Amino acid sequence: MKIVIFNVKYSENLGDGILAQCLETALARGARGLEVKTIDLAGRTAFGTGGGGRRRRLLKVLQALPSFARRLVVRQALGPTLRRLQVEWQKEIDDADAVVIGGGNLFQDDDLNFPLKVGAALDCVKRSGKPLAVYAVGTSRDWSSQARQLFGVLEESQLVHVSVRDTIAGRNWLGHFPAGPHARILPDPGLLVREIVASHALEPLKVDDRAIGICVTDPLILRRHSSHGSQGIPFRHADDYHQLLDLMLDAGYRVCLFTNGAQEDQAFARRVLNGGGLAAHIDSGNLCLAPRPKTPEELIHILASTQVILAHRLHACIAAYSLGVPQVGLGWDPKVDGFFQFVGRSEYFAGEADISAQHVASLLEEAARKGIDPAVHGSVLHQAREGISQLRDCLVAHQNRGVSRKTQPAVATSDRGMADYAWSNGL
Repeated sequence: MKIVIFNVKYSENLGDGILAQCLETALARGARGLEVKTIDLAGRTAFGTGGGGRRRRLLKVLQALPSFARRLVVRQALGPTLRRLQVEWQKEIDDADAVVIGGGNLFQDDDLNFPLKVGAALDCVKRSGKPLAVYAVGTSRDWSSQARQLFGVLEESQLVHVSVRDTIAGRNWLGHFPAGPHARILPDPGLLVREIVASHALEPLKVDDRAIGICVTDPLILRRHSSHGSQGIPFRHADDYHQLLDLMLDAGYRVCLFTNGAQEDQAFARRVLNGGGLAAHIDSGNLCLAPRPKTPEELIHILASTQVILAHRLHACIAAYSLGVPQVGLGWDPKVDGFFQFVGRSEYFAGEADISAQHVASLLEEAARKGIDPAVHGSVLHQAREGISQLRDCLVAHQNRGVSRKTQPAVATSDRGMADYAWSNGL
């Protein structure tokens, strides 16, 4: 059996790579003869092939345009590439037995960027007639009519499974598809980091070498994707970081700044490091900036080398949680809040735009001191494993029924009936 997965595995934001590797590895494990191939919705084929500085310049231009103009620019920019990619995707899908779209925040309307990409993949799936699963995705609340039309193609496909990654995404999905397809809530596959990464990436450092990790994100990226507006984002200025660093360093902590791998994030982190009169702390070795990670394994090693982290980036928080590293999340998108609710750590979610550096510092100290509840941690990771097992079982069972129909045409079942079977049996 061959399964093709669509997501953004090779994004410069290595959180996407982490969840993609977790999903494909866990899905292939436990079933003999199961081949899994991941296709990047942007057409990338390797890590470290993002747009870098060019992407940031494009985002600055887009930010200055009204929404209708941004959608027009994105549609025109992506059109030729997606038409070319669809030719390749159709061949891969036609050669596969099933298709999975997920995980990640793929069902969001970022000026039609994801709607166009996901919609192009859905067109290929619809033409092939292959069974489709949407797995543990994030879903934004507000879609334009064009995005709703593009995402709505999934209703014309042979859907056998739909799931989202938290209750907020679940409410949003229901708002877009009140009559169905209805979505289950299953954990983000990135929670399986601990179980699937190469062992060398998790070699722990000595306890006295572990620092507080602060994941730095370019404010432009946060403003671009935030549902709160630019004024609703905590830690959106370099000075916010400088105030926190002063507090943590004066209290005797070692601090490591790091990023999820995006070049614009790394450039902003260097600005933070080089400002605020921090030279003495850098010289003493109490403050550093980790080299930009270029693979998921490099990011995982940074996370595993910290005693607690602070991050806007969702998958820095998710991967840290899997590794048993406590985390404090900064609010800018409901998906971060959704994760902290899901794992029962809402008290460590700092969502207020005007939250003080002093309060964040106290949250970091408390999170490091109390750690992660081992019983809840074990339960969450078990749910993540079970979710992928259910997905695998659903797809394998569907294939087996398809083989049976080929050999016993007298008991054929319609595609719509098969989808109804999946819903009624909780698949």
